[in-house]
Amino acid sequence: MKKTRGAKSVKPQSTLAVRASISFPPDLYEMLERLAKQKKVSLAWVVRDAAEKYVGDSNAAPREKTART
Repeated sequence: MKKTRGAKSVKPQSTLAVRASISFPPDLYEMLERLAKQKKVSLAWVVRDAAEKYVGDSNAAPREKTART
């Protein structure tokens, strides 16, 4: 298969994980880094753990949706 000039090859994305770029306020980022060092884990692990807990909490107690007009 011939590549065209300037074309980039696209790697198939793993179904195990999706990469995301997230911005944090500096003070929150520093807190996350400190927590990661204390727990001896990566910053990514701390963020994933927090996200899983957040999603789990929101699924445990579903809120009623209000209609917006």
